[in-house]
Amino acid sequence: MKRSKALRNADAKVDRERLYAPLEAVRLAKETATTKFDGTVEVAFRLGVDPRKADQMVRGTVNLPHGTGKTARVLVFATGERAEAAIAAGADIVGSDELIDEISKGNRLNEFDAVVATPDLMGKVGRLGRVLGPRGLMPNPKVGTVTPDVAKAVNDIKGGKIEFRVDKHSNLHFIIGKVSFDDTKLVENYAAALEEILRLKPSAAKGRYIKKAAITTTMGPGIPLDSNRTRNLLVEEDPAAV
Repeated sequence: MKRSKALRNADAKVDRERLYAPLEAVRLAKETATTKFDGTVEVAFRLGVDPRKADQMVRGTVNLPHGTGKTARVLVFATGERAEAAIAAGADIVGSDELIDEISKGNRLNEFDAVVATPDLMGKVGRLGRVLGPRGLMPNPKVGTVTPDVAKAVNDIKGGKIEFRVDKHSNLHFIIGKVSFDDTKLVENYAAALEEILRLKPSAAKGRYIKKAAITTTMGPGIPLDSNRTRNLLVEEDPAAV
């Protein structure tokens, strides 16, 4: 695939033979951002797990201390007082039976970024697995999206809570902010997510847990991260390498 001159120039600034400390990687990612709009900053990991085995699945959520730079649109399946609470908390779409029917037909799928459901409706919401599952939107009690406290769930998601899940190729990626964020905020968001990923390391996983890591911006080059750096992330140079 032919690459633009801007991307070739940006890619030339990245040394593929080294692993960058998180703060250095963030600075270089911002320097090599190629879009005129405020691009998204993402991190990707290759994990040493076998996601085909249930005891090696890595899935969780984390509240980024500085948010993602984007307010998520939240759909809530609820009725009665809980539906009212969801609306008061700022949910973008709230409903029950009729909304479930709409979603099952593939309608309105571009109108929300996250889905929350009350436990009493999961018997009906469960049939949406084939629609919401492939998009990573199926409510799950393990990540707090199946809950009677829908107002809290909506507030958490809109406040910067992100969900991540390893894919079938053992890759895991998530957003840590926008190019316009200052360096410290991006690194602190990365640190919060990294801490949770390390906490979720499956006991059944053998060998090296985080094999590779990279940071990138929208349409920007990937920058190799030193995945061994789990402390002093706001230090530009690794003290051991000086």
